[in-house]
Amino acid sequence: MKTALIGAGTILFQDEGVGIYACQYLEQNYNFDEDITIIDGGVLGFGLMEYYQEYDKVLILDTITMKNDKPGAVYNLPSEELMGLGSYKQTAHEVEIVEMLEMCSLLENRAEVNIIGMVPQDIQKVEVGLTKTMKDNFFLFVDTALKQLSKMGIKYSKKEKEVTLETIIDKYTNPTARRNL
Repeated sequence: MKTALIGAGTILFQDEGVGIYACQYLEQNYNFDEDITIIDGGVLGFGLMEYYQEYDKVLILDTITMKNDKPGAVYNLPSEELMGLGSYKQTAHEVEIVEMLEMCSLLENRAEVNIIGMVPQDIQKVEVGLTKTMKDNFFLFVDTALKQLSKMGIKYSKKEKEVTLETIIDKYTNPTARRNL
């Protein structure tokens, strides 16, 4: 059974990057069995179609817009529930993900898709990193993803040496660029 773990969003708009950071955190701090592919899905939207078609199960980590809930709240939604949430579609990549799920629901071969989403505090400020609210709830977000992966049949173990969330964010805020001559 092929499983994809996809971090969606963009690190350029503060909390919008939580799915990317969570995938990085999971990849650097856990060993997974060979049946999982971890993808930085960014804001690809329709570019993710191959994973919906070629994989058996897909878990998307992303922000989710829920008008009646506070920032930092975490949701675990099967794709069918997500498609029914009209208020979810607030950013361009949210629209594309939902539209892609709707299109894929018409196909015979499609993955079982779940979304772990966290309500963001700020997705408009152009800044790499997360607000305090998102950092305070980050490990609830990660634990929710791990529980869902376990339900999906993915086995994992924690690595001995932890790579911190701050280290992961710092790699995006202070990349080391080298020019090859």
